Amino acid sequence: MLPIKDDAGTPAEKPAELTANQCWDYIRQAAIGRLAVVVDRHPEIFPINFVVDRGSVIFRTAEGTKLAGALEGGAVAFEVDGYDDRLGKAWSVVLKGRAVQLESIEDILASEELPLFPWQAGEKNHFLRIEPVQTSGRSFLINSAARRHYLRGSTPLPSIE
Repeated sequence: MLPIKDDAGTPAEKPAELTANQCWDYIRQAAIGRLAVVVDRHPEIFPINFVVDRGSVIFRTAEGTKLAGALEGGAVAFEVDGYDDRLGKAWSVVLKGRAVQLESIEDILASEELPLFPWQAGEKNHFLRIEPVQTSGRSFLINSAARRHYLRGSTPLPSIE
């Protein structure tokens, strides 16, 4: 398979590895993340809104698959990504670790003070903290064809070959 090049024929640059501080800066900028858990030996991914608190990610949820999968004792992953059209760069950050339910009254009261408002109505009484053990991320230049067609809202027609 041939490498992808931009319109000028320039080969793609290697993605830049992000430092832990850069990763956390991008996480703080994101509005939505994705929580990956394993349920009955199958991966499940859920969009979540969240806040960063003391080197961790906190979210609220109701009873159900997301809560059960997050707390079953296995590892979880949390991912955010985005792009800056002005700079022509995209980025992706992944935290890996475990989720723990906040149970002490002090932790719950402190978490209720955070700007964390679930988007969906209902009882979201479970506060969970993702405690990362690994933080990784990368950024890369978006090739000009992708910027022109996808990021600006005009998707190209499928090719007929």
